[in-house]
Amino acid sequence: MARIGELVELGHTGDREVARRRLEELWEDPAVQADPLHRCTLAHHAADLQPAVADELAWDRRALEAADEVTDERARAEHPDLDVAALYPSLHLNLGDASHRLGDLVGARHHLECARTSLDRLPDDGYGRMIRAGVEALGRRCGGP
Repeated sequence: MARIGELVELGHTGDREVARRRLEELWEDPAVQADPLHRCTLAHHAADLQPAVADELAWDRRALEAADEVTDERARAEHPDLDVAALYPSLHLNLGDASHRLGDLVGARHHLECARTSLDRLPDDGYGRMIRAGVEALGRRCGGP
């Protein structure tokens, strides 16, 4: 997780292309592949560094698939307060947003509804407010409230 965090930071403050390539290389690491939490975290952040929306969507799908494999015990082993269910609003928001940008309104609405049904698991803090606001904005872009 430390290595993933370093590369995410590099993507935010340094060279996005280098960070993207290194995350893609790290994806192949057997230790990453063996741990769904690592795969989920890496894919979630790798998606944000993709130059093409279709590639972003592919990484977002990998993140969701990996999240489905993360157990509560594994999440708590990483951090005692980590709630696996709290990952889903953000994962579905990203999938819905990428789907919308690709012109897939049906897919965007599906992920929007999935995000909405899991919002109650988000903490009432800055992160939770950011994701809730993103879900509301995606809802407006999809033609709803």
